[in-house]
Amino acid sequence: MSMQRRQMLLAAAALPVLTQAQSVPVRILVGAPAGGSTDTLARSLASELGSLLNRTVIVENRSGAGGNIAAEVVAKSIPDGNTLLLSFTSHAINASLYANLPFDPVRDFTPLTCVATSPSVLVAHPSLPVNNVRELIALAREKPGKLNFAIGALGSSLHLAGELFKMQAGVYIVNIPYRGTAPAIADVLAGQVELMFAAIGNAQSHVRAGKLKALGVTSLHSISAFPDVAPIAQVLPAYESSAWFGLFGPARMSPDLVSRISEATRRAIDSPQVRRRIEAEGARVVANSPEEFGLFVQSEIKRWARVVRYSGAQAT
Repeated sequence: MSMQRRQMLLAAAALPVLTQAQSVPVRILVGAPAGGSTDTLARSLASELGSLLNRTVIVENRSGAGGNIAAEVVAKSIPDGNTLLLSFTSHAINASLYANLPFDPVRDFTPLTCVATSPSVLVAHPSLPVNNVRELIALAREKPGKLNFAIGALGSSLHLAGELFKMQAGVYIVNIPYRGTAPAIADVLAGQVELMFAAIGNAQSHVRAGKLKALGVTSLHSISAFPDVAPIAQVLPAYESSAWFGLFGPARMSPDLVSRISEATRRAIDSPQVRRRIEAEGARVVANSPEEFGLFVQSEIKRWARVVRYSGAQAT
């Protein structure tokens, strides 16, 4: 058999494999329920990413255990770029919150890009006799254990924002846990609980309607959603807490694949549709390199471990 004939046969044999690979959809797993911020962001991103990769990209919700269920599936997936994870701040927090994770949050993943970051806002029921962070700290010191934080999810960025606040302010405020953000914020609106760290999108309309008071934002600088609300850092130096959303693949992805998916994702993030979705949540576009995102995740794991140790929080 001639060399040319052999090459033609090999090329023909390879074609069905390539066609089959292209027909398999790319799955983006989300460790949060449908309809939430992470889910809607993932679906907006999937639409743009599919066009750029010329592939079908679908979103699968695998909620539970603070995102660990979805993360475990991706960690144990073949590193062919067909299974990705859109994760959030809990990916870093869970490293110290859970005693026995079924994966390593650094070694078992390939960071692709940080999609966005989003600060939160400290809100209070209007009946609470404080109007800013300084007054809240004074009241909490005067009445230790008498004020309460509504906590939508153990180990979430909003939970840890409260723990960081208590650690830096040296105050004792009791946590009241709920099964989700909706019932937590409902009880703050009803005056059953005095305080809560809330996502911008969840709090903005209630603050505008006068149903909640915004006491401080968790960014280092003022934000457009609450231009008249001072950063908590003005009272507690260097205080900062932001949720983040990032795209990961399983470990051992090839450099070419990492480059291709990361670049396409960053282009998708910068599209008008996805950018609008991000900004509607009060978030800021990041779209950094895989190397930058990897270093960021490692720094977040170290940072939140200190707060988790302080709080004594532990997930089972």
